[in-house]
Amino acid sequence: MKKRTAYLAAFFAAVLGYFLIQKPLFMLYNGSVAKGVPLADYGRVMLHGFTLDAATAGYLTVVPWLAILASIWFKRFPLRAVLAGYYAVIALLVTIIFIGDMSIYPFWGFKLDASVFLYLDSPKNVLASVSAGFVIFRLLCVLVLSILAAWGLYRLTPAVLAGTKRRVAGSVGWILLGGLLFIVIRGGVTESTSNIGQVYFCNDEFLNHSAVNPAFSLIASASKTEDYAKEFDFFDEAKRRSLFNGLYPTGGKNVVELLNTKRPNILIILMEGYGGVFVEPLGGEPGVSPNMERLAKEGVFFTNCYANSFRTDRGTVCTFSGYQGFPTLSVMKIPAKSRTLPSIAGKLVKEGYATDFLYGGDINFTNMKSYLLGSGYQRLTADVDFSMSERKNPWGVNDDITFEYLYNEIKKRPADGLWHTAFLTLSSHEPFDVPYHRLDDKILNAFAFTDDCLGKFIDRLKQLPQWKNLLVICLPDHGFHYPLDEPNNSPRVHHVPMIWLGGAVKQPMVVDKLMNQTDMAATLLGQLGIDHSEFNFSRNVLGEEYVYPFAYYTYNNGFAFCDSTGVTQVDNNSGKTLVDSPAPNSRRMDLGKAILQSSYDDLGNR
Repeated sequence: MKKRTAYLAAFFAAVLGYFLIQKPLFMLYNGSVAKGVPLADYGRVMLHGFTLDAATAGYLTVVPWLAILASIWFKRFPLRAVLAGYYAVIALLVTIIFIGDMSIYPFWGFKLDASVFLYLDSPKNVLASVSAGFVIFRLLCVLVLSILAAWGLYRLTPAVLAGTKRRVAGSVGWILLGGLLFIVIRGGVTESTSNIGQVYFCNDEFLNHSAVNPAFSLIASASKTEDYAKEFDFFDEAKRRSLFNGLYPTGGKNVVELLNTKRPNILIILMEGYGGVFVEPLGGEPGVSPNMERLAKEGVFFTNCYANSFRTDRGTVCTFSGYQGFPTLSVMKIPAKSRTLPSIAGKLVKEGYATDFLYGGDINFTNMKSYLLGSGYQRLTADVDFSMSERKNPWGVNDDITFEYLYNEIKKRPADGLWHTAFLTLSSHEPFDVPYHRLDDKILNAFAFTDDCLGKFIDRLKQLPQWKNLLVICLPDHGFHYPLDEPNNSPRVHHVPMIWLGGAVKQPMVVDKLMNQTDMAATLLGQLGIDHSEFNFSRNVLGEEYVYPFAYYTYNNGFAFCDSTGVTQVDNNSGKTLVDSPAPNSRRMDLGKAILQSSYDDLGNR
């Protein structure tokens, strides 16, 4: 077995080495010298890209692993002959991807992904952009490197493997070794699995892109690539346009000014799952959120807001990019699409704000890291920045610790500096294990804990000089299904609180306009006097053009549309209407379908 294990380790190391050496070559080809990239950054790119390279090498090691498993049951197994064809294929494919990625990047500005397949049906148009010499030289590079790579793998492979007497024990041991290989492919044993975002490590897009394994990027994006524009094609284009136009105005003056300054410091607290079902003034359970209810009276309380989606990865994009949630996909998991979205942080950076994001959990989960860095957050703080003793929650660091960290960070900031911080809480998430015991119901108690942390944090913040120029926005990432005997994904579940408070707020106010979570982006930028026209699914609800209040949300392959006439909720799987209250309304149905179709059209065009 030693010979078999040594071979597999050598194969994995050789493939991994081939991926690692590609990174400095990619950087040099794409002008890293001209860009003044220091030598240390080459090492950082290779170091941070290592895990994704290892995962991709792990995938390619599966076939040799299977061949060796089979060899245990043969007296003489011709391993080299069996794998020669495999070596030729993977060497060619990996090299084509490497050379293609390196060559296309100057034109595209992003890593090779499945969008390349959209151009294969018109190679003439593609080749029109480059010279014949450009193509021939790269084909020669592919040929030479492929031959060298395949030859190297062929040479390190034993020609023949002798059988073993302990076949059953050998097979079991080899299968256990396969478990280790699976962990490498998965990217470890944490909640997050291997994804492009895990290798992002700074705000320099070129360095982040350099760290991404191009083969993984292509395969990962291919698994998520669809013709989104053809999804939910309810209406012809003229009908869709007539229904959709005017629903999401992107201009207009404010009819109400909430702030006493156009450039406050901005803290957005995205509260994990904190739906209106836990806030008594919104019809929720009494006694869960005394602090939030108290703070709502001190600031601007938006009482008729609805979350656009049902999971954190979706709700995060809805909040910070003012973009729709989708019933069948998560945009955050598709970097090729998420990088095209506008963002609050991106707009504020252009206005001179320093930006950072705080989350007590695994920030690599669901490609969150790549989305946040691409959105303009210049510094990320996550679970790995806290000690092991502070990671008491199964998801990471409890809210009392992260709120304390955030308070100390704000306390150190100069009162005259411009900054925007976003903070995603964590403790109000299953399994709801928190260091707090006020309520008997475990779920209610976890949300009460977050409310307690928020109240103490705000009360301490008020004592700081930074409070005077501060705007704090509290908004959940999504709602919560509670109690469980009520219908799932009903409007009550998606109804969420939004509170604006801080020294930058002029006076307490209640805003009861029907709206969505996505509307926070345009409403905030509108109050700051910043153009938000690229946020085409976000409305300034305090603007003069907001004349038709409605809310729209999606859940697992379903959608709902609410306006002053009532609510219509549809299950896309069955095509059935689940809710049509107080009476059926074809207009609500058509507008919901038009928004759903327009959302996928917009995504498909990005």
